Amino acid sequence: MNFFLRASVPSWRYKTAMPAPFTYSRLVQFAETDLAGIAHFANFFRWMEEAEHAYFRSVGLSVRTEYQDMEIGWPRVSTSCEFFAPARFEDQLQIAVRIAKMGEKSIAWELEFSRDGVRLALGKTTTVCCIWSKEGLKSTPIPPDIRQKLDPA
Repeated sequence: MNFFLRASVPSWRYKTAMPAPFTYSRLVQFAETDLAGIAHFANFFRWMEEAEHAYFRSVGLSVRTEYQDMEIGWPRVSTSCEFFAPARFEDQLQIAVRIAKMGEKSIAWELEFSRDGVRLALGKTTTVCCIWSKEGLKSTPIPPDIRQKLDPA
């Protein structure tokens, strides 16, 4: 890439990943399983959101944050999950949360599920920074101080 072209592009375009994942731990509950004791696939999407919320809290934020007289939220625009092995009743899951890419207005997350070092699933989701108002949602650039808290590297 031409140096002069790169110098004119905002630095956030080159930010690709946080250095170390945040790990969230949770126990699979009986109500989250089927008769065979295997966690229903839909729960992985709930757990992805739960782990993302825990990450926000760990850096002093919330997924619904007051910022300069605005209420900011992070709705999902894309989500997927690839499964490699089942999670079962009373499994202690570790969910490694990683920012794969942070754009001007969006964050691409990767969430890796494991149990005792065995990879169970890989979830991917993209959220967009939005302002909540009585008119509805409107995407907005991620404020610099929120960006710094989410991805300090």
